[in-house]
Amino acid sequence: MNGDRTDARDAPPGRLFVYNGGFLAPRVRRILALAGWRLTTGRPGPSDRVGVWGRSPTAHRGEAIAARTGVPIVRVEDAFLRSVRTGRSGEPPLGLLIDRRGVHFDPSEPSDIERLLATHPLDDTALLDRARAAVERLRAAHLSKYNMFDPGVDPPEPGYVLVIDQTAGDASVRASGAGPDRFREMLAFARIEHPGARILLRTHPETAAGQRAGHFDDRDEDARTLRFSDPVSPWALLEGAVAVYTLSSQMGFEAILAGHRPRVFGQPFYAGWGLSEDETPPPRRTRRLTRAQLAACALILAPTWYDPCRDRLCEVEDVIDHLEARVRACREDRRGYVATGMRLWKRRPLQGFYGTQKALLFEDRPARAAAQAAARGVPLLAWAGRADETLDAATARTGTELKRVEDGFLRSRGLGAELVPPLSLVADDLGIYYDPRRESRLERAVIEAATLPPERLARAERLIERLRRGGVTKYNTGARALPPLPEGRRLLVPGQVEDDASIRAGCTGEARTNLALLEAARAAEPDAVILYKPHPDVEAGLRAGHVLQEQTDRLADAVLSGVDAATALAACEGVWTLTSATGFEALIRGLPVTCLGAPFYAGWGLTVDRAPVPDRRQAARPTLAALVHAALIAYPRYRDPVSGLPCPVEVVLDRLEAGLPPSRGPANRALAKAQGWLAGHAHLWR
Repeated sequence: MNGDRTDARDAPPGRLFVYNGGFLAPRVRRILALAGWRLTTGRPGPSDRVGVWGRSPTAHRGEAIAARTGVPIVRVEDAFLRSVRTGRSGEPPLGLLIDRRGVHFDPSEPSDIERLLATHPLDDTALLDRARAAVERLRAAHLSKYNMFDPGVDPPEPGYVLVIDQTAGDASVRASGAGPDRFREMLAFARIEHPGARILLRTHPETAAGQRAGHFDDRDEDARTLRFSDPVSPWALLEGAVAVYTLSSQMGFEAILAGHRPRVFGQPFYAGWGLSEDETPPPRRTRRLTRAQLAACALILAPTWYDPCRDRLCEVEDVIDHLEARVRACREDRRGYVATGMRLWKRRPLQGFYGTQKALLFEDRPARAAAQAAARGVPLLAWAGRADETLDAATARTGTELKRVEDGFLRSRGLGAELVPPLSLVADDLGIYYDPRRESRLERAVIEAATLPPERLARAERLIERLRRGGVTKYNTGARALPPLPEGRRLLVPGQVEDDASIRAGCTGEARTNLALLEAARAAEPDAVILYKPHPDVEAGLRAGHVLQEQTDRLADAVLSGVDAATALAACEGVWTLTSATGFEALIRGLPVTCLGAPFYAGWGLTVDRAPVPDRRQAARPTLAALVHAALIAYPRYRDPVSGLPCPVEVVLDRLEAGLPPSRGPANRALAKAQGWLAGHAHLWR
């Protein structure tokens, strides 16, 4: 009988009979369906399974039916990286633990995760390296099960003992046979074992949100004991702790990953493996594990992870990518914004990027916008090209934080001048990436990325390979066939919009026009085959920068009219540019780049620089992967046009590679043509 039951539990997924409301949640049903389970109700047959939600109050319904029919139970719980907000807020999970034997927090019978920890070899180097890298990313991004932490709230002064509270009636507390008395016993041990030390009673996020009561109250506080409910990340709290006490909280697991040896008063899944001081160790857990082995089971092997943008099952790395994007958006936008200098057509995309927490308030008058932002205590968003000295003075006068907004480097399939909305934006609180006259947040990201370990840069290396292979660029306007090209060493000279802010700010020498760029390239490379590629906005008649045909006939060997940047780069062996993003795309493809201006990618030792670049960029010598990490991962934010969610760069690459059509209607196209009539007066609408 036991053998039959074990075989049934190990059989492939099939029909799963459920009887409680937790399985009505669309996300839960979708994850289970993708994992092969077919949810239904009624009376299960011999080859079916009964699904229950962990040890929830309604689990008894399914347990009773399973007992009567002899059908195995499958217990479902949230995985260890759940969501931004708590489950009680209504936000769905990013993964599930689908357990055929028990439930991870209940020691009464071995769960699937305990079985993995006890029997899996856990000796694969690649698996353990993945686990270490995942933990490092969680620590660096301050990611946990729930993630409504406020980066503006400072953690307490280091040197305290951390005692972790949990919600009253929590199933993991009941499963460990504990209650309020056990928590007070745990506090007593902390006081006795650390005489004179400060003690922080860390409140559970659901208790801090007013959703569920905890075990500690004001009666437990004294001169050295304080309840702590500030929205500080667990990783920041663990960094400042000298000791950690827990009953069965997931934060005890994170304490182990952070390098602590927590004192454990219950029997959670992470107890008993030699990584904690266990008050009541489960006797059957005799194996000794490393932190990486524990993380490999809990983060990689045991959970079923879900990607909500791509609607598919995925790996933990994809979940971390997604959660980083979601959490960043929530943390940065939590207070809301006032926005100024935003043209009407840009406002809807801006709401999608920055207004999901609180709707943006648009105000066209800069001084009034700065005053409103100051009165509300929120940052001011301004389109970078319209953020002038007047706005700087207004924000300085009111003490308002100013963030300059611009398109990112993987923007769209189609031109911004044709009113195609962006897939990526940047909001820079220091300067803006194209203006070398002041430090930008991108420069700091490059300097930081230059010191990242190889495993943190591996994502950027994969990104470089995808960009090379897929031919994705900033605008992706579509590849017109190349004209017949002369033989020889071909150099691409990309034209730019001559009144563009990047040229006004980044070109301090004589070369400030497309004609001057062509002349400089021809003078320095008299024997090269020079291919001139006009800027798409200029070709479309929407912006300034046209070079006369007699001038291109004299200076260039061919004009690549209407040719996509990726196609042009594939035909060349080098690039000469003022400040064009095409220079960055050339670096990604391994081509040498000569700059006559000071674009964001110049001055780091990766380009030939013929114009002054900021001395501050001498502080780092990043690799190409580090530059890409800063420019495409750390600096911009992305929004998935399919799901509408904040997303990682890889999702936007998926959309662009799939040929996502530009999102603009007839009204936008008509307005784009009207803008073409005003190409010589772009300051009126840009």
